[in-house]
Amino acid sequence: MPTARFLIGDTVMGRWPGSNLYYEVKVLSYDNKARLYTVIYKDGTELELKESDITSLTVFKQGVARSRSRSRSRSPGRPRRSRSRSPARTSRRSSSRTTDVRKEKLKEVLEVRLTPVLMPHENNSNSKHEKKEENNTANRASTITEEKTETESENQAGGRYNLRHRKDQGDGKTVELEQKTETGVLSQTKPPAAIKTTDLEFGGRVGVFFLMFLLPVTVLALLILCGQKDASLQSFPLELPALQSLWDWQVFGIVLLWLLFQAVFSLLPVGKLVEGMPLKNGKTLKYRINGFYALLLTAVAVGVAVYQEVDLSYIHAHFLQFYTSALLIVTVLSVYLFVRSRWASEDELAPGGNSGYIIYDFFMGRELNPRIKNFDIKFFCEMRPGLMGWVLINFAMLQAEMKHQNLENPSPAMLLVNIFQLLWVVDGFWHEEKLLTMMDIVYDGFGFMLTFGDLAFVPFTFTCQAYYLVSHPNELSLFWIITLITMNGVGYYIFRKANSQKFTFRKNPSDPAVSHLKTIPTATGKSLIVSGLWGWVRHPNYLGDIIMGLAWSLPCGFNHLIPYFYLIYLITLLVHRNARDERQCRKKYGSAWEEYCKAVPYRIFPGIY
Repeated sequence: MPTARFLIGDTVMGRWPGSNLYYEVKVLSYDNKARLYTVIYKDGTELELKESDITSLTVFKQGVARSRSRSRSRSPGRPRRSRSRSPARTSRRSSSRTTDVRKEKLKEVLEVRLTPVLMPHENNSNSKHEKKEENNTANRASTITEEKTETESENQAGGRYNLRHRKDQGDGKTVELEQKTETGVLSQTKPPAAIKTTDLEFGGRVGVFFLMFLLPVTVLALLILCGQKDASLQSFPLELPALQSLWDWQVFGIVLLWLLFQAVFSLLPVGKLVEGMPLKNGKTLKYRINGFYALLLTAVAVGVAVYQEVDLSYIHAHFLQFYTSALLIVTVLSVYLFVRSRWASEDELAPGGNSGYIIYDFFMGRELNPRIKNFDIKFFCEMRPGLMGWVLINFAMLQAEMKHQNLENPSPAMLLVNIFQLLWVVDGFWHEEKLLTMMDIVYDGFGFMLTFGDLAFVPFTFTCQAYYLVSHPNELSLFWIITLITMNGVGYYIFRKANSQKFTFRKNPSDPAVSHLKTIPTATGKSLIVSGLWGWVRHPNYLGDIIMGLAWSLPCGFNHLIPYFYLIYLITLLVHRNARDERQCRKKYGSAWEEYCKAVPYRIFPGIY
């Protein structure tokens, strides 16, 4: 069994396939069977390289030094051309002219631009790395200049680059380099300008302004309707609710304690430390993956509370007050995040929330990964308080139903809703590491939109089915129980299978679990899956989500539309995400994406959409 020469985590020099260009890369994994290293470049591009295409930093630098020394020693002495000069004429002019010519030629070589190039006929399989390595040390020395420019790539993460002379470029920005003739060290004269967000979402400034008010009001109206005996829109109260029904300082204190409780759990030194996706500056952040342990500790704490006869139906009785408390915390946190982003560096800003418009950037979020030392605020809020609060609220509604309906055991409908949604939350925490590759973490800034969604929208709208069933019980026959269990099982299988295939393929395309899948190679060095679930529709994970959402809503019956709010929201959200994904993929993959769309014509629903 061959052993790996380089260890996971080593920083080495990797040869770009099909060229003599060497760049600093980090080793991610090693495939013993294929004898290939998976490496990641500083711009986020992941490729598989043979061992012959990789060399250590020390050996590479020694080779460059030897090449330079040999080049100087081999320079033949040229006989000086004798020519008479007047006493007033010096050799400085001739020397200056020669130096200027050399500088111009050197500048032409060193001024390069990194641009994406589409190679539709290039195979992304392992065979593309089977080219022989050219062990010419002089060539390696000549490519050190391009290696210096790699960190300043202007293209988005994951792009493949070619190096051309500046005079060959049509338009666009260039990365200019100058040479310090005394030391031979290259330095950058101008840093690339900060990229401003120009593609505004949700209707731009006007759209997000109305969304900031419409979303909180919509959730409040939903909760008021769910809590009424008659949940129809005709019975919706026209007057504003009394202040005491919306605010209670004790409830506010409970919400703060809940957030503190979960924050402490997230900081416990249990679970593994993993690195996130590379940032624009080439660095990676570390995350503590211990969400599943935190969920278990939370379950133990809730069990102790129930054993001590704590009445969790208190949450149902003060549900509106819990929501308004969460809304206040969301507002304060969003203001804090926006203010602190004014001191964030350019490479810490999110690509989607840096438009320069205050309202838009406040809503979308300017800073990509706001942190207080090692505490990542966005990663914490994405799952911990909201998803665990979702499970806790559902359990509180189960107790409230038994209390209000005088039941010894919870109804089958309430049990199905609790079990289905608990399965989804447990699955999310079990695969918490995969959250680091999701768009919310990689692309979106952390502003009002995500803060409201994580801390208010998720725990108070995803629980609408359980909240509705407390006042609107629904009997289920054995046929419906079996049908709903089957539906949720099918949706969960599609959702989990699709996400697992995507994560495994991104990590190692040679993994036996996904190596059999048919793919379309792209210019980024990555491939698009066109078989299996991903050949059925473009987003099978979205399809699985929708099927599960329907199974969560059907236990509430068909008397009102309110329990289906989650399903309606989910379809709207996924259609929006699909449009955004397609727009970015079309820009990133070019003609390869057109070929992919022909191979997989349907977006979410097979045969429909």
